[in-house]
Amino acid sequence: MAIEYEPIKGYYGDESEQEKHLRNNKNRNAADDNIDDGEKRIGKVALRISEPAIVNKDEEGPLIPISNSSRLRHQQQPQHPPPQQAQRLVSLDVFRGLTIVLMILVDDVGGLFPAINHSPWNGLTLADYVMPFFLFIVGVSLGLTYKRVSCKATATRKTILRALKLLILGLFLQGGFFHGVNHLTFGVDISQMRLMGILQRIAIAYLVAAICEIWLKDDDHVTSELTLLRKYRYQWVVALVLTIIYISLLYGLFVPDWEYQLPMATSSSAPRIFSVKCGVRGDTGPACNVVGMIDRKILGIQHLYSKPVFVRTKQCSINSPDYGPLPSDAPSWCQAPFDPEGLLSSVMAIVTCLVGLHYGHIIVHFKDHRDRLRLWLIPSSALLVLGLALDFSGMHINKALYTFSYMCVTAGAAGLLFAGIYVLVG
Repeated sequence: MAIEYEPIKGYYGDESEQEKHLRNNKNRNAADDNIDDGEKRIGKVALRISEPAIVNKDEEGPLIPISNSSRLRHQQQPQHPPPQQAQRLVSLDVFRGLTIVLMILVDDVGGLFPAINHSPWNGLTLADYVMPFFLFIVGVSLGLTYKRVSCKATATRKTILRALKLLILGLFLQGGFFHGVNHLTFGVDISQMRLMGILQRIAIAYLVAAICEIWLKDDDHVTSELTLLRKYRYQWVVALVLTIIYISLLYGLFVPDWEYQLPMATSSSAPRIFSVKCGVRGDTGPACNVVGMIDRKILGIQHLYSKPVFVRTKQCSINSPDYGPLPSDAPSWCQAPFDPEGLLSSVMAIVTCLVGLHYGHIIVHFKDHRDRLRLWLIPSSALLVLGLALDFSGMHINKALYTFSYMCVTAGAAGLLFAGIYVLVG
């Protein structure tokens, strides 16, 4: 800023012509500065913002009015657009909200309308879409969250902690801590508590998919569909291996006879023991499937869900597909515990999460809306057709077992719905 000194009175008569010229110029500049005092103050603020490197504010430059100099310097500064804030993907939020609404609907109305409640065994109802939709959303979110990872070890540690929090929360909510609320008998019996559940399954799928996203991707630059597959080829290998393991175990393991017991109404009475005849391989019925056998062997039958969906089948309920009394000729397995979120069935749940992760990759690497829609619709349609074909050929769609056909149909439906929401809201 130019520093102006007030001249001493009586000195003007002795000054030279050159000094008079300088004094007149200085006075004209001072008059210009006084024209608009508000503009001068705005100019000072603009100058301070545009030139933050000035150390001493009293040394601002030549004898130019501050308002004019600020305009000049502001014009000389390159115009940089303000940094854009990270924007949420609206279609993903809408999809998540619709899934929550669907969950509330089937939980509250499913008892009144059994047709929208979970299928008793084979088949697909409205309620059976909730779990795979949530897993699909988790996968898409992981693709956006871990698109850039500065430190893989730190990201892995945070991922493990989040998964542990979900597991602990699931054990607390679904492990039996609220089993006696209606009878005012709180607490939990550790020997009988349920170990698996919805949140536990989501935690497992989240952990595996996040680890894959952090560690199993190359640094290749994606320019086409082929380079996209090449960049994430190891993640597809994991999905393929998990699918092969699930199908091999489901149809390859031998299921022997087994038994379970139920406590009687009075504590003094001995528990009643039921024997289930199996001795088969590749069975996908409620009694002799490998999914239930693995859970009974590893988790223990006392830690499984005591009210499975197959109690609403025709063999186990006279009001099927609703709950009801047992028929007189009900088979012995009707009252057996079975966990719909078991260990082996969670393997295919991980694959659903990995499918959603692929859709998140498309969002990250392709910015054109038509490219995104094309790359979403093609695999979604293929999965849907494949799942229906497998169901027609004998690999039934089954939510309790989380069969491969069920994974294909629900993941394909999730992809189509997500693409439709993206068209509507972006």
